[in-house]
Amino acid sequence: MKFIDARLLKSFALPGAAENFKLDVHLEAESTAVALLGPSGSGKTLTMNCIAGFVQPDQGRILVNDEIFFDSREKINRAPRWRRCGYVSQEDALFPHMTVRQNLLFASESRPRQQPARGGGLARRRAINEILETFELGTLADRKPGQLSGGQKQRASLARVLINEPDILLLDEPTRGLDARLRDNFYHLFETVRERLKIPLLLVTHDLNECMRLADYVFYMEAGRLVHSGTRHEILTNPVSLSMARSLGIFSCLPAEITALDPGRNSSRISASGLAFAASYLPGHLIGDRGHLCVRNSEIALVEESFSGVNHFTVAVLRAAPSAHGVRLELDHQLSLTLSQDRWSSLGRPARITIHIPPGSAHFLG
Repeated sequence: MKFIDARLLKSFALPGAAENFKLDVHLEAESTAVALLGPSGSGKTLTMNCIAGFVQPDQGRILVNDEIFFDSREKINRAPRWRRCGYVSQEDALFPHMTVRQNLLFASESRPRQQPARGGGLARRRAINEILETFELGTLADRKPGQLSGGQKQRASLARVLINEPDILLLDEPTRGLDARLRDNFYHLFETVRERLKIPLLLVTHDLNECMRLADYVFYMEAGRLVHSGTRHEILTNPVSLSMARSLGIFSCLPAEITALDPGRNSSRISASGLAFAASYLPGHLIGDRGHLCVRNSEIALVEESFSGVNHFTVAVLRAAPSAHGVRLELDHQLSLTLSQDRWSSLGRPARITIHIPPGSAHFLG
């Protein structure tokens, strides 16, 4: 069974834009933890809002867990409250005049009549108390949102969504504005709750780390189009366009030209920014084709000058800057590498270093 099968067409005018924005995507996935990844303005939130029922597509069909949410041909458009989606937005979505407990009570009483709370009022109160404890909100239950921190509001918002026992969770950049500690706390809590409830997830994000943490399958979008889809590993290791590689922020991208192709030996040679790379055979390409060679930064390794393998180069260190992971080295030929502070110091901060790039980690994009 497919978790999601959504064909969406939507067009509308943007203020000050010369052309209409056009969303044209087809999402298909069996995985129950799916992310929409891409830069701002690519149509991710619009896609989610179409699935939630807040925006009606011009054309298309939306199936979630084999249930029809929308079908333009059959004139089916299920109202948002009947889609049983738990929506966690960028805002906390709590009523400011209500306490945390009152917010949860209101949400539990607002479920569609065909979906009554199991066990009536007593069960509802018990469920509220349980979820308050699960989210460590018991001592905060009588506070209003204005009396909560950012992380507490986020926990209360997720609790408010889950009290209604949704069939699917929709998260639109749920940790935006939270610091690293609060983001990590949210991820841990969310993973625990989702594992217990066994419900599918659709996440909208432009944060690659958040995508890798919460989703198993990824749709990468640009300008209203689906550019690439696959598992987390496929997205990380196989960019399909230069704009995608640059947007992900984990690749060094070098202007390149194919100088040799040998299908018998499954090999090729690529000249990139003055360096001669050995790579796997490139089917569908010709000698002389130009494009970019994209190398995942984490695959670039520091080696001894005497290293004898292919794709080892001695390059100049143009700049060394502190980073959250140690020291980021900006190298000649548009390459970059991150080392620990101790490793960089032990090297004596040299002006030149020798690096190795495995042939399988270099991707040619024409």
